[in-house]
Amino acid sequence: FAGEYHSSFKGQGLDFDEFREYQHGDEIRFIDWNVTARMGAPFIRKFREERELAVILAVDVSGSTAYGSRYRSKRELAAELAAVLGFSARDNGDKVGLLLFAEEPVLYLPPAKGTRQVLRSVREILAAAPDHSRTNLPAACNFLVRTQRRKALVFLISDYLDTDLHRPLGVLARKHETIALRVVDPVEEKLPDVGRVILRDNETGAETVVNTHNSNVRMAYRKLSRRHREGLARLFKKYGIDHASFRTTEDYLPQLHKLLKRHALRKIN
Repeated sequence: FAGEYHSSFKGQGLDFDEFREYQHGDEIRFIDWNVTARMGAPFIRKFREERELAVILAVDVSGSTAYGSRYRSKRELAAELAAVLGFSARDNGDKVGLLLFAEEPVLYLPPAKGTRQVLRSVREILAAAPDHSRTNLPAACNFLVRTQRRKALVFLISDYLDTDLHRPLGVLARKHETIALRVVDPVEEKLPDVGRVILRDNETGAETVVNTHNSNVRMAYRKLSRRHREGLARLFKKYGIDHASFRTTEDYLPQLHKLLKRHALRKIN
């Protein structure tokens, strides 16, 4: 997976490596005319990629991410995604930082290299206390814009239940290379036909009783969910943010591979 990551994300530019004599097929624009004049033969500058990136794992730990109908919660899935991305970044020599956020930024670890940084990041995601705090993505976006001055690669992992996203996402995407990973439980997209159930908002604690035997109720719920997904997709497209949804009941690796490949192709084109 580290190889996929490497090909998808480039460093901040090129560093000068050495001079060498011009060979047929070399690009003329790399000829150093001062060295050429001194040596009496054409020499070019060789460069190597400045590989190091600052990678920020921005993870939503609000109350809604504690939910999971089967297998694992959305927060546990977020931690697994962060682990794969974090270790891939480490293997490529990149620095990894962490931002945990809910109604406000909860924890910020500045980008640093090494295994300990990635392991601590994963532990912090899992240890975040599941409470009734709301999601505030705008606050997280604004924090990253203010705090991370140099351009970074931001993986924004959330269930994206917040609706006030237009301006903050646009500001974030203009400053940082941003990729959106949406964690979702299947029940949030389609209500099962199981009779009367209590629906609980993990961010507010509010509860309501719903009769899922009623097909009109299930259809209305499904339409609302689809409308929300389509709105997010339009928003991400507007700001050039590659994105994918990851379900708590599915293997996330194939979808993550597709996301990184799509991102790499879009950057080439």
